[in-house]
Amino acid sequence: MSDNTYQPPKVWTWDADSGGRFANINRPIAGATHEQELPIGEHPFQLYSLATPNGVKVTILFEELLELGYTEAEYDAHLIKIMEGDQFSSGFVAINPNSKIPALLDLSVTPPQRVFESGAILLYLAEKFGAFVPKDHRGRTECMSWLFWQMGSAPILGGGFGHFYAYAPEKYEYPINRYTMEIKRQLDVLDRHLAEHEYMAGSEYSIADMAIWPWYGALVTNKVYDAAEFLDAASYTHVQRWTRLIEERPAVQRGRMVNRTWGDPQEQLPERHHASDFRLRTQDKLDQA
Repeated sequence: MSDNTYQPPKVWTWDADSGGRFANINRPIAGATHEQELPIGEHPFQLYSLATPNGVKVTILFEELLELGYTEAEYDAHLIKIMEGDQFSSGFVAINPNSKIPALLDLSVTPPQRVFESGAILLYLAEKFGAFVPKDHRGRTECMSWLFWQMGSAPILGGGFGHFYAYAPEKYEYPINRYTMEIKRQLDVLDRHLAEHEYMAGSEYSIADMAIWPWYGALVTNKVYDAAEFLDAASYTHVQRWTRLIEERPAVQRGRMVNRTWGDPQEQLPERHHASDFRLRTQDKLDQA
């Protein structure tokens, strides 16, 4: 092992210049850094987010609900620029004291209900509309197990493997090896399960799929971290099959565009306020063809 040994100090102190790409938004204290109200649109739900995997989970669910005809699920998706510190505004912190996207405000109830943490938002919306969670006890329990599996596992993927492999200012053998081993174990967990089940909760598409796909589907198709070859992602054939199945859904294709500000310009919809926003984007694409 080539890494130098680090001796922790007796009392840790914050070095604001450390941390690589995300140093300017990481800090050891909570709370707002500036006063700023959040915009409010015309629809029942106000989403404040960015198209990271955690944000995509929620926009996929909204689009799936609308696809099923739940017009009450109309939403405004406001862009939160995390690299510019929007998540530390007083308005955002009032909805999510943890200052992480996504955050949701439900205006259809009095007083308005805030919901934060992506898994909590998925469950809140699924229960509110009675959709995308199996109705039978066994299926619901399986769905909840996989939803919470994702909530516990993805921080290892993003904050662990993703950080040290793709974003850390210096590459060190030990953390990369340690997190790679765990991510490959997680992929094996998924692959073994999906070898025997069409979707995560069985034969029924659910919020468990919507939670897991933006992270692990993106990983095995090389849409995050540029690590598919390193991880031998092609060998997880059942995860690959499931990933393709999910990404073919029209609502998923729309959902992954919302609050996206990078990549192919025709796959970006920085803010979503009406269903027609997607048609306008499609027309732009046809006009430029």
